[in-house]
Amino acid sequence: MAFDRPEPSETALTPVADPTTAPAAAIRLDRVSKLFGRFAALKGVELEVRPGELLAVLGPSGSGKTTLLRLVAGLEFPDEGRILFGDDDVTLTKASDRRVGFVFQQYALFKHMTVAKNVAFGLDVRRKDKPSRKDRDARVAELLKLVELGDLGKRFPLQLSGGQRQRVALARALAVSPRVLLLDEPFGALDATVRKSLRRELRRIHDATQVTTVFITHDQEEALELSDRVVVLNEGRIEQIGTPDEILNAPATAFVAGFVGQSNAFHGEVRAEVFRAEGMTLPAPGLADGPAEAFVRADQWALSSGKGLEVKVLRVPPSAGLLRVEVEDPHGRPLEAALLRAEGVAKPAVGDKIRLRATGGRVFPSP
Repeated sequence: MAFDRPEPSETALTPVADPTTAPAAAIRLDRVSKLFGRFAALKGVELEVRPGELLAVLGPSGSGKTTLLRLVAGLEFPDEGRILFGDDDVTLTKASDRRVGFVFQQYALFKHMTVAKNVAFGLDVRRKDKPSRKDRDARVAELLKLVELGDLGKRFPLQLSGGQRQRVALARALAVSPRVLLLDEPFGALDATVRKSLRRELRRIHDATQVTTVFITHDQEEALELSDRVVVLNEGRIEQIGTPDEILNAPATAFVAGFVGQSNAFHGEVRAEVFRAEGMTLPAPGLADGPAEAFVRADQWALSSGKGLEVKVLRVPPSAGLLRVEVEDPHGRPLEAALLRAEGVAKPAVGDKIRLRATGGRVFPSP
């Protein structure tokens, strides 16, 4: 599965730091832990976010995503460990002194202010380095143009669509030239079509500004499409950090393999570096003989005329491109397969028994 990203913009609102002088990490979490009563939300997390990077944090509910973001923002403080921005230790620095831009899921715009005044708010309340009115207005106009709302500065938030309000929130966060931009489920309140459009816009805006950005999301497609790298959290610990391709196609742990990409799990055995279960086989290079589990994504199946996993077709939902079928295995467990359409091969019908061959997947020793 591959995702296309827009080409980086040739212009940048914020100059990119010289890599020979910039710190190796824009944000660093050094063995950070956070407790809420007896519940450990984060457990010894070590993470480096590179300058100008767009990093996605992905994980199930309760994995520690929001806690991590609030610690970086200065809205919570760790019980153990350090947080650094570049070479500066900000572990106990309050949020207002960290120069962090924050975009929430619910926009948090001031309804009584125009779009332009919302964007200018952070500049107007500055105690130090407060810009002149002329410079402030120029900055606001520049940002509204960047988020493609240049002619809507005099409108009020209630006169805008949800997607437009989210763009205003993003422009407001960027107005203060933040060291770090944090996004908390930024598209969660929007419908699917608007979400896709805004994802492309966020990537374009990030490439134009090069602000180091961390965003959390429950949407795997969103994380894989948008980010330079993805962090997968589970029960307060980092399971894997990698590029979207590494996370999707080379999961480091069984949790990542099962969580990302809507994989089907199978329990079987490895013998002579081959995994076998219920009529299917997968290569398992380097794995010792013994119990194992394999994870196969929906797009890693093909119809088989011979050996393979026998399944019963439950439903064939309408789809463009790949042929999607919902099936059940001999134990009544539901599975989903996305198959390439082949000329001369009949489309499976509900009730048919077919065989599927795994064309890919990952195998891990059973715990």
